[in-house]
Amino acid sequence: MGMHWDFALLLVFLGVAIPWLGKRRMRQFMQVARTTKMDRLVLYASTMVFQWPAAGVILWRTRIHGISPARLGFAVANVRLIVATSVVLSALTLVNQVFSLRRMLARPLEIKGVLPLLVKKLLPQDDMERLAFCGLVVTVAICEEFIYRGFVQRVFDDWLGDAVPAGILVSAVFFAFAHLYQGRRGVLATFGVGLLFSLIRGWTGSLIPTMGAHFVADLAVGFLAPHYLRSVLVDAANPEGDAPGTQHPVV
Repeated sequence: MGMHWDFALLLVFLGVAIPWLGKRRMRQFMQVARTTKMDRLVLYASTMVFQWPAAGVILWRTRIHGISPARLGFAVANVRLIVATSVVLSALTLVNQVFSLRRMLARPLEIKGVLPLLVKKLLPQDDMERLAFCGLVVTVAICEEFIYRGFVQRVFDDWLGDAVPAGILVSAVFFAFAHLYQGRRGVLATFGVGLLFSLIRGWTGSLIPTMGAHFVADLAVGFLAPHYLRSVLVDAANPEGDAPGTQHPVV
């Protein structure tokens, strides 16, 4: 089947505009000496205000073309499989995040690149910010999984056929590009996670396991990274590159 014009426009926006806007916005944050509570709260709120309507537009256009919510991943065909996969994937995600943070804590001289600046300038610093951050994490887990594992993966599966695993690969690439602001290693790590999530979405037919794991991943970073890395973060972090061997938690 051919590609619908509106789907093509949405894909261009997701693959080009989103990475560029994200990197541009992050560069602006990195250039200021210090962010305030209001800066962080505005960032959280503006991200939520953007992602829900974006997901809504995509849902509207898919419905126009007769794509049901079930085909986009909002399905629970096998409850036991989905529950078991959700629990295992979320647990593994949490373990990976904690391991990554502990590994960096044990090797403080390698904590360079964009991660220290993300922790110091963008992650929550008090209870009010943590509450707002929880709303952000819920938004990102639901909307990004729907956009990349639901919409992008479905579009390419339909376009090229389910027999060709293009949707799995392409959705992981789009997801990685959306995190371009994290730097080279962050993009590579996000691509790996995106590939795993796309495989699981294809296997289970549901977004529930990946939404749960995505929520756990981001919440763990937001709550644990400032605590783990507070004593070893340095002001001279280099925002352009990463030290060899540095492992990024997935945000």
